[in-house]
Amino acid sequence: MSFLEESMRINGERVRREHTLAVHNPYTNACIGHVPKARVDDVRRAFDVAAAYRPTLTRHERSNILRRAADVVVREAQRISDLITLESGLCKKDSVYEAGRVRDVLLFGADAVLHDDGQIFSCDITPHGRQRRVYTQRDPLLGVISAITPFNHPMNQVAHKIVPAIATNNRVVLKPSEKVPLSALFFADILYEAGLPPPMFQVVTGDPAEIATELLTNAHIDLVTFTGGVSIGKHIARTAGYRRMVLELGGNDPLIVMDDADLEEAAYLAVSGSYKNSGQRCTAVKRMLVHASVADEFVERLVHTTRAWRYGDPTDPTMDMGTVIDEAAARFFEARVNEAVAQGAHLLLGNERDGALYAPTVLDHVNADMTLVREETFGPVSPVIRFETLDEAIRLVNGTAYGLSSAVCTNRFDVITRLVNELHVGSVNVREVPGYRLELTPFGGIKDSGLGYKEGVQEAMKSFTNIKTYSLPWPA
Repeated sequence: MSFLEESMRINGERVRREHTLAVHNPYTNACIGHVPKARVDDVRRAFDVAAAYRPTLTRHERSNILRRAADVVVREAQRISDLITLESGLCKKDSVYEAGRVRDVLLFGADAVLHDDGQIFSCDITPHGRQRRVYTQRDPLLGVISAITPFNHPMNQVAHKIVPAIATNNRVVLKPSEKVPLSALFFADILYEAGLPPPMFQVVTGDPAEIATELLTNAHIDLVTFTGGVSIGKHIARTAGYRRMVLELGGNDPLIVMDDADLEEAAYLAVSGSYKNSGQRCTAVKRMLVHASVADEFVERLVHTTRAWRYGDPTDPTMDMGTVIDEAAARFFEARVNEAVAQGAHLLLGNERDGALYAPTVLDHVNADMTLVREETFGPVSPVIRFETLDEAIRLVNGTAYGLSSAVCTNRFDVITRLVNELHVGSVNVREVPGYRLELTPFGGIKDSGLGYKEGVQEAMKSFTNIKTYSLPWPA
């Protein structure tokens, strides 16, 4: 039975079509499949099943499951890529890249689970100490993890929640975005094929308006991990109550171009940072802060490089960009750009829409007070803000509610050290896009971008465990 056929079942029973959600291709608007529309009782059963199960997998067994899953991802990479492109509208270049990232998450998890990160403390190091040693170990959570993922990376976002949970012997109930649920179901099938006991990872698909409250308040939940928008993240924080929360929220990430920058390199980073994944990344370049002395030349290169960025049919392997997630999102970007132009910004390229297709768009002379750059614009838009001094650039970066990622194009070490120390963000990349990272490295933001907890395989494993200490007599 295929994963699509299996996705039409809940608890082994065939689901009636009126109890399903249709999944549509953003480019053609064609229905590409149906998934169960879970009801509150279905969600409760999933948590009951998870809570009743006690994982006993050894580190070796967990590592092997994740390695076998990585092998399946490599084997099925083309199928994964096709599915991601079909349900999200991301171009083939982006979906192939995502399949590779999923493989990396699995392998990093398989490696991390083999390393015991417990600590040892000798107790005879003070006059009040004793001849003992204190040890630490990380235990799985007593309850269940509730994971909620967004649409922009249909499988990799899921992998970043599930792999650390498996590595730490936890149980998870996942609710993927209703816009891209098929990739999550496929990922579950991959893990089951690799030997994961199904009660450790269950997927519920449905309308968030109906089941979201249960996903946040079920009595079995020990931790809620969510990636998505700020308003929903704050709603989760208000609703979930006395539970651990890992919230990875939005970004308004700047690329700072200093007067000594290699402008060809800066323009390339600006374009790839703005348009890859159709600009739908929390770490995409959302603002370009350019020193006034080089702004004219940079903007010329930016427009030239953007013109070469091909967008259209996501299934065409020559395209650099496909659609955004749906027509409503494209209309939203169009409206934001129109508002900025009405307020004085110069539209140099783009702002053309055809359904969910939205052209890569460049604006110059953008003011920092415009909604386009004050709020997160989650699409392929490149707004240029000019600045005169480094102090001004730092004020502009820190002047929004977000604090996720940033990047700077410069070779000056004094500038780099100031930005690393003074920007209110989770990461600073030098001569790279704001979103550069490995699947292993710590990732996350502050302010409205998150609560300071980090994702990335190792950091998520820490969030998904409880530290226990114990001590033993230990003669000197």
